[in-house]
Amino acid sequence: MKKTIKQLCSFAIASLMSCLLVLACTPTSNTPVTTTTPNSPSGNQTSIPIGIAVAQTSNVSLLGQEQVTGAKIAETYFNKQGGINGTPIRLVFQDTAGDEQGTINAFNTLISQDKVVGIVGPTLSQQAFSADPIAERAGVPVIAPSNTAKGIPQIGKYISRVSAPVAVVAPNAIEAALKINPQIKKVAVFYAQNDAFSKSETGTFQETVKQKGLDLATVQTFQTTDTDFQSQVTNTINIKPDLVIISGLSADGGNLVKQLRELGYKGLIIGGNGLNTSNILPVCKALCDGIIIAQAYSPELKNEINTAFRQIYTEQNKKEPPQFTAQAFTGVQVFVEALRALDKTTKLNTLALPQLRTQLNDTLLAGKYVTPLGEISFTPEGEIQQKQFFVAQIKMEADGNSGKFTFIQ
Repeated sequence: MKKTIKQLCSFAIASLMSCLLVLACTPTSNTPVTTTTPNSPSGNQTSIPIGIAVAQTSNVSLLGQEQVTGAKIAETYFNKQGGINGTPIRLVFQDTAGDEQGTINAFNTLISQDKVVGIVGPTLSQQAFSADPIAERAGVPVIAPSNTAKGIPQIGKYISRVSAPVAVVAPNAIEAALKINPQIKKVAVFYAQNDAFSKSETGTFQETVKQKGLDLATVQTFQTTDTDFQSQVTNTINIKPDLVIISGLSADGGNLVKQLRELGYKGLIIGGNGLNTSNILPVCKALCDGIIIAQAYSPELKNEINTAFRQIYTEQNKKEPPQFTAQAFTGVQVFVEALRALDKTTKLNTLALPQLRTQLNDTLLAGKYVTPLGEISFTPEGEIQQKQFFVAQIKMEADGNSGKFTFIQ
């Protein structure tokens, strides 16, 4: 009996020691930022995780996939440069899909499970208003790559954006349209009422129309999931507008353009930022020709990093890089350069994760960056300060299947 008790005691002590060992090795929120990368060449190389939360599925994926491409180009480009002073970055992708709940789930996973130092995302402003407060409460810096609605940086001190607000960009398209046709008088506006960005953008467009002394003849609404616009288009054509302005996404916007042309509208069309992608071309094909879209990016911008970015993208995709790809690349770039700057003053591997996230946010807001978008910086609130903007017009090839954005100013 004594032998049995002794054996039980020994077993209990061993079990207790095992549990203590496991607890001692279990990471907490205060663990260092770097994580082991088993597949690295040295076998024990560490990496710095940056979250990418964009729409890889759903009707928003036409934009989100362009952002995935930009982020991946940035990961390869900056790691070839030595990463963060010798430590590579590692992008962690989470699919937000096209709704708010998918974005909330992605943010929660990146923050609590993947323990990223910061997040680039999401794709839509509508998603940002739901998910960004989660990152704000957790003290995780977020860089919006394509959220241009009013109020994004105001969500909190950890929220910034590399996508210029619609109020700055959108009026340029109307000015370009008036240069092409100074006789424009009557304007029709369409917008997706279930999308926060589209509602914000259309407000800017409508205000600019009135400021220019033009007649806002009709305002038509739709849903981003709609495919049939015959009723709205018929009502619009009946009033004979000189200009149509569309705020939506690429799939619904492309179908709306197609139906406008098929039903006889021959005037100029302005597309908002949601149509600012070559993925619209397969939707309206030859009927995409002539769409005017204001841009925050031009492949023709002359600086070293845009030249490198453009070359990598065109070699991989056999076409010019779009704005959403350039903005995602820029979001990753800002994190990389801010991490490099911070690491030079305080070694990242000495900082607990919450402390690093806070200091990273402070550092990135104070920085100045030369990016594919040109020279940018941030206000203390997190709003982008960008020097150059552009306007492009879609020019379709004779086959009606391929085309490109031709910059007109």
